[in-house]
Amino acid sequence: MSPQATRRADRSFRPMIHFTPVTGFMNDPNGLVFDGTRYHLYYQYNPFAPYAGHVHWGHATSPDLLHWTDQPMALDETEAGEAYTGCAVMDFHNTTGLFGTGQGGMVALYTRAGPHAQAQYLATSADNGQTFREYARNPVLDIGSNSFRDPQVCFHGPSGRWIMVVAKSRLHQIAFHASIDLVHWVHLSDFGPSGLFGVDYECPNLIEMPVAGGGTRWVLFVSVNPGGPSGGSITQYFVGQFDGTRFIPDDTVIGLTDFAKDAYALQVYSNMPGAEAVSIAWLGNWQYAQELPTQSWRGVMTLPRAMVLKRDFAGRLRLAQTPRGLDSLRDVAISFPAGRLAAGAQRKVALPPGQAVDLCMSVTVDERPHGLPPGDGGHTGRFIITFGNEGDERLTIGFDAFSGQFWLDRSGLAGFAQPFFTGQFSTVLDPDDRHCEIRIVLDACTLEIFANDGLTVGTALIFPASALEFLRLEASGAGAMIGSLTLHTLRRTMPRDTMAP
Repeated sequence: MSPQATRRADRSFRPMIHFTPVTGFMNDPNGLVFDGTRYHLYYQYNPFAPYAGHVHWGHATSPDLLHWTDQPMALDETEAGEAYTGCAVMDFHNTTGLFGTGQGGMVALYTRAGPHAQAQYLATSADNGQTFREYARNPVLDIGSNSFRDPQVCFHGPSGRWIMVVAKSRLHQIAFHASIDLVHWVHLSDFGPSGLFGVDYECPNLIEMPVAGGGTRWVLFVSVNPGGPSGGSITQYFVGQFDGTRFIPDDTVIGLTDFAKDAYALQVYSNMPGAEAVSIAWLGNWQYAQELPTQSWRGVMTLPRAMVLKRDFAGRLRLAQTPRGLDSLRDVAISFPAGRLAAGAQRKVALPPGQAVDLCMSVTVDERPHGLPPGDGGHTGRFIITFGNEGDERLTIGFDAFSGQFWLDRSGLAGFAQPFFTGQFSTVLDPDDRHCEIRIVLDACTLEIFANDGLTVGTALIFPASALEFLRLEASGAGAMIGSLTLHTLRRTMPRDTMAP
């Protein structure tokens, strides 16, 4: 790609509604916390180049988790090491004693990572997270390891203690520690090895989450890099109980937060009103994150996602994720009629240039005919969603009703080629249900798919060589009824220029 083409790509690939850095390299979200007025997004950030390294904490704030304002950097790299992943919690009433009399504030706990050691550090903020002061007696937790990182802290009401989950990365364990003041920590238990091993465990998160229909369960998220089934980095989760000391999974089943490849280092928000479970993940994969075809920046965050546990078709509790508050950004409605599509028929509409779009639809594929002849005629009942352009680039998402499978195929796009940038992903829906609810958010270089009532989520970076100009729907092998369909453009959410002409 020529320098001129790279500069054009830099502009056309920068999303309108997903948070991205102005320049430099961004990866894991950090310190996700609601301070009572604003939502904070801290993040791993190299301000000097669009490559990983010299990790600081970048910072942005939002009134609604959608409209973001850039803030000054919150934590710097120091002689003690880079400021790796961590968390932030609110101590409004100074229960920790870290603030002055009658004061309270925000506390960040994070990893300082040097060439030979990783330990947990603490910093306080008395101005709602704008500036931090490092604790004088850091580190607050050091086990003498060079792979001990990414603390996440929540308050456990029944035991009246702060609970930290932190990764013993190369041991494939998550350590549980307790504290009453966020400074003095006692080891409680270890979880693992369990699930996908890969090379490193990272970015654990522990949250008590509502179950649809009533009740709650605890969910432990553990990111793995590399070692995902599709290659590279992935986030897995376990459903179970936490008794204040140890996490006990319900069974041996593990879940993955995504069936595609580009949702990693999921972090949950603390201090959410009504104990709502909300997450943001890094929209990327370490296999190719430092080679993406952009010039001045690399790194994107997912949309905020509301999370709940639901029963799947087999009766198992699984994570369901849906975009939080996105309806409020809907702008122009694009006319695209629903109704019936005969087998082999298609319907097409032009997409407005330079706009993020939100597609919501429901589809039911016809029953498989009886007495089929040999061969493939009538043996497949597929509903295909295609985003494309006149340069013959194609991005397809589809549902095969007769096998109960769902797919994403980005291999028809020509803007980026790299050995690990695999193109095709699939997952299983209910094999006995020919109906599917689908929501697709397409925003420059990002694609987020939510299907099957949020139980099926696919997140992918996309890099077409030219803008995607149309949306086409097609029924193949069997007819389909589109029961409902809405297609909207989405308003830009960043005050800075994210989509230069």
